[in-house]
Amino acid sequence: MSDVDQAFGNRGNRDASVVNPRGRGTIDGSRRSGAIGPGKDGDPFLIGDGMSGGYGRGPDILHDCTIAVEKGQIAVIVGPNGAGKSTAMKAIFGMLDLRQGSVRLNGHDITALNPQDRVKAGMGFVPQVNNIFPSMTVEENLEMGAFIRDDDISGTLEQVYDLFPAVAEKRKQAAGELSGGQRQQVAVGRALMTRPQVLMLDEPTAGVSPIVMDELFDRIIAIARGGLPVLMVEQNAQQAMNIADKAYVLVQGANAHTGTGKELMANDEVRRTFLGG
Repeated sequence: MSDVDQAFGNRGNRDASVVNPRGRGTIDGSRRSGAIGPGKDGDPFLIGDGMSGGYGRGPDILHDCTIAVEKGQIAVIVGPNGAGKSTAMKAIFGMLDLRQGSVRLNGHDITALNPQDRVKAGMGFVPQVNNIFPSMTVEENLEMGAFIRDDDISGTLEQVYDLFPAVAEKRKQAAGELSGGQRQQVAVGRALMTRPQVLMLDEPTAGVSPIVMDELFDRIIAIARGGLPVLMVEQNAQQAMNIADKAYVLVQGANAHTGTGKELMANDEVRRTFLGG
């Protein structure tokens, strides 16, 4: 049994990883996970601690960046374009190698795990784009999310349908025929099918209408209040801070401001620089 299976339970098969460690559009089917180490006393449930790194042999994009989230919380990452928000999320998920820093989840150091094994360890990750299988039905997309499981998924499937009733009504329809907001719901639902310990969302409201954005935020709040920690990158900074238990403002790949959503909303510099007044 592997380190990840010993630490987190046997959450799926041992297929080779299809992971892109350099972020350059190629597939690496051979990258293997390293060992899991111990966490640190007092750790949050998930933390990317002191992360520095970039893509391939290029310059660092992250500079001693720290992001964390506790159980039942919503933590948001905001900042200007090019600040490294999505890069920080990808670093936590293992999609680029860190030159410094570590990632720890639920009492374990998982820095050496590839993304596939981080899913098995409990990470549910929803990328901003290309996050559904458009030719498959909604139900088939959700079933694909349960690929690491070998138990009965019907209960989780019904929970997802209860959370997203608009998606439930179209379960036999091709996912590519849905609206942008509904496709995002399918993508989130597929991540939930893994029964993750933390849900990570990269700009979940990008390109959707304000009404749909509010609906998605309502669902994200419901997920977090059910006990599942949610970490998300969000371009709609003000709306994100309104629901955030913890907020991180990044500038040039480094932490510029950290606090609760309310604290940062009340911060004159944050409001003037990032929230338009």
